Amino acid sequence: MVIKVNFKNPEKNIIKNAAEIIKKGGLVVFPTETVYGLGANALNAKAVKKIFKAKGRPADNPLIVHIADKKSILILAKNISEEAFILAEKFWPGPLTLILEKKTIVPPEVTAGNKTVAIRMPDNKTALALIKAAGVPVAAPSANLAGKPSPTNAGHVAKDLEDRVDLILDGGQTKIGLESTVLDLTQKPFAILRPGGISQEQIEKVIGKVNFWKAGSKSVVKSPGMKYRHYAPRAKLILIDYNNKERAEEIIKKLIKENKEKKAKVGVMATDETRSSYPEADLILTLGSRKNLKIIARNLFKTLRIFDENKIDIILAEGFPEKGIGQAIMNRLSKAADKIIKN
Repeated sequence: MVIKVNFKNPEKNIIKNAAEIIKKGGLVVFPTETVYGLGANALNAKAVKKIFKAKGRPADNPLIVHIADKKSILILAKNISEEAFILAEKFWPGPLTLILEKKTIVPPEVTAGNKTVAIRMPDNKTALALIKAAGVPVAAPSANLAGKPSPTNAGHVAKDLEDRVDLILDGGQTKIGLESTVLDLTQKPFAILRPGGISQEQIEKVIGKVNFWKAGSKSVVKSPGMKYRHYAPRAKLILIDYNNKERAEEIIKKLIKENKEKKAKVGVMATDETRSSYPEADLILTLGSRKNLKIIARNLFKTLRIFDENKIDIILAEGFPEKGIGQAIMNRLSKAADKIIKN
């Protein structure tokens, strides 16, 4: 069931009914500022298992626990560093997830058996109202089938999960469009495990230098987005590095020609600046202007889904500079890509 909720002033009766579902061990999909989340009572192991079943998510892929007030961090975590409180004060509510040592109250199903727990406080009135009304922390990965592009509106959720959950709260389009930044505070130096809505530069202004976890490193999987292929459309996605504009467009035009000759339906994920550069493609979709990477981020997952809706076989995607939120955009595109071409 999908119910629309006023994103500025969530209706109390709708929130109350959704909270009752959480309390009883059910699944509720709700909007956040990043993407839509598939929520269950984080302290109820049976309820948490339902999340994995609904998504088809591997059990060794940990979940993020969402809270509605900063004090709740004390319920879930121990040995909390001073930096954690500083970051929470600066960025919560907001798209920053902190990895901390967990207390035994957090079931191993939430953390994939790890001794750490991922915690964040979302910046969305519906999400916060739901968590407060439920009276428990809410474990919630993105509300999509495992591996697919994350949902940034309720329509995306319904296509993937409507018959697998108890309720979908429709709060409109999400503001950021990419998942939260995940920062591990249980290792020194601190490390970003997944880039997102809070940039590395923003974090370093507050607590100093942090490392960036690179795919392929041998480490415990403490965060979503570290181990499995994520965010992928049905179509084959080829990511073309954009450091050299002329060379990148030359490669894309060549790939369009080659794949059209093979009778493949070819789409190009372009920008406002380049949308007219690929007239031979079957479908050209623009993410927005390269001058505004926040808009690019907001449109990314939605655009990948549109390509699939149009039964595109090959998606050729332009790359972006890995600065600010561009780091998160390229992380998602790299995770979704079948092939990456450097130039």
